[in-house]
Amino acid sequence: MKGLKKLFSPIKIGKMELRNRIVMAPIATDYAASDGTVTETLIDYLEARARGRVGLIIVEVTSVVGTAKYMPNQLGLWDDKFIPGFTELAKAVHAHGAKLVPQIIHPGPENWSFMSGVPSVGPSPVFDRVNKEVPQELSLEEIERIIEDFGVAARRAREAGLDGVELHAAHAHLLVGCFMSPARNKRFDAYGGSIEERLKLPVEIIKRIKAKAGRDFPIILRISGDEMVPGGRTLQETQYIAPILAEAGVDAFHVSGGVYPELNWWIIPPMGTPLGLNVPYAAAVKEVVKVPVIVVGRIKDPLLAEHILETGKADLVAMARPLLADPELPKKAEEGRLDDIAPCIACGVGCIAVRMELKPMTCVINPALGREKEMAITRAERPKRVLVAGGGPGGLEAARVAALRGHQVTLCEKGPKLGGQLILAAVPPFKQEIILALKYLATQAAKVGVKIELGTEVTPQLVEELKTDVVIVATGAAPFIPDLPGVEKERVLTAWDILAGNAAQGARNVVVIGGGMVGCEVADFLADRGDNLMIGRKAATVITRQADVALDMVAEARALLLQRLRDKDVAFLTQATTKEILDDGVVVVKDGEEMTLSGIDCIVLARGAKPVDELSDRIKDKGAEVYVIGDAKEPRKALEAITEGAEVGRRI
Repeated sequence: MKGLKKLFSPIKIGKMELRNRIVMAPIATDYAASDGTVTETLIDYLEARARGRVGLIIVEVTSVVGTAKYMPNQLGLWDDKFIPGFTELAKAVHAHGAKLVPQIIHPGPENWSFMSGVPSVGPSPVFDRVNKEVPQELSLEEIERIIEDFGVAARRAREAGLDGVELHAAHAHLLVGCFMSPARNKRFDAYGGSIEERLKLPVEIIKRIKAKAGRDFPIILRISGDEMVPGGRTLQETQYIAPILAEAGVDAFHVSGGVYPELNWWIIPPMGTPLGLNVPYAAAVKEVVKVPVIVVGRIKDPLLAEHILETGKADLVAMARPLLADPELPKKAEEGRLDDIAPCIACGVGCIAVRMELKPMTCVINPALGREKEMAITRAERPKRVLVAGGGPGGLEAARVAALRGHQVTLCEKGPKLGGQLILAAVPPFKQEIILALKYLATQAAKVGVKIELGTEVTPQLVEELKTDVVIVATGAAPFIPDLPGVEKERVLTAWDILAGNAAQGARNVVVIGGGMVGCEVADFLADRGDNLMIGRKAATVITRQADVALDMVAEARALLLQRLRDKDVAFLTQATTKEILDDGVVVVKDGEEMTLSGIDCIVLARGAKPVDELSDRIKDKGAEVYVIGDAKEPRKALEAITEGAEVGRRI
């Protein structure tokens, strides 16, 4: 594309020449085998990104030791047995013109001892807030062995045909990052104290890698530009150490920011956070080094990426989640097909939250992630007449996939517009990116020939009239109304009412019944401290039966939401139940005692949803195959709705 000239120009990192400046940043998948070897799933996943014309792929965390565990299925390079698997992976990626480097790590304090069976280790016995352990301080002899482990792992990477390595030294996280951070390194021997002494471990590792794998074997260093916590490393200090690390042998810097877990939302920024949030740090590092600088963090738009490069803020841009959402992002951008790029909305639902539940990583907008071969779209042997009832995310995806398979697809939406609950989900503060997903789904369905009928309800008569072979019921859900005395009162509304803009915008004192994500986001939407006189004071109280609020959210987004709620003085009544709704308040039971909240202008119900499916039973005898998907089947998230739509579309 003419406007993306810089993005698609070649560049070298050491001797490694890249066809463009798009880097796939490492992201943990758990696609490796339990013994750390490369799997077919991992190969298929990364090969798809190489085929999509990314320039460089940095493989997720790859441990140089087998005794410590950072995640259940972590890749390994601690033994020669891993070389064959990485060789196959390198061949698959190289066949499509991309380069490949593993991100090598030692878990250090982030070793989960309950998984590994060995204690965690670190520069100092500073309590680790992630695994809730105090790591054992490494001896000088142990440090020397670890330095050798890094060097030998790099040698194995080269033997496997990989193009270099990335050394993780960011976020005061994992072993090397902890040694480099004054917040974690409290040693006063040769490996701690001054800035230079904290650099001794990474410098020696870099030199050992060069000695074992060759002076011409490229090393990328992942680093936080600014740790942004009291006692952490500042940007000025990073500018001081970067030339020292480059002199030691670093061939490129991969600049992030913050520390983990205190600033987990900065490291994996959720929707609504600033785009390109680490660009100022990358620009500062670029000022002091002559090697290329990669910047990562909320760079998902090729036009923004081009701007960063054109203005000289960085030499390459790194993306992780955007390439999960669409492995062909580089190819589509280069061809000028920006509207066809499946957008990452930074929801974290499929790529982060499900992994915390020890489930395979997936993606809301791309259900084929991790199932690239299984979910390939092929032409149907016999085209069918397909009728989709409902224009929410599940219905749109089902229609799109079915049309791509050659079926004749009609989608009927009862309401005046497409989108279903995605329209409402985009209303709360910082949720606007959801509209990008809705726009993509609607645009793509239309592009592939789906006939879209708004204001049209699917009936048994319509099924017969269209001589339908397949009906996909994607009629969504409706708000759940709890059986509470007074629930019928006029001042009682649902979260859906509020987000649809129908009422209560002028309410000054609101109670939200339900403390999940929806209830808390409605409180965020309505509440205000009143510092702005144009808005005035708007108080909100959230009542939940749970011990805490917003427990159904991705951790990074939850941290920011709760901070906003605290800033707005939103009150929480946890482990409490609502007994009755009064004319101007509610009766609440907490710790066995009743209390009355009075002077309430509006009571908002946010207690979940119930399925809406009045159609499937009415058409079961009409001769068509019937599939019920998404919330019509069981109220859940957009992830399940789109996944089920994608699967049904491929099945029919």
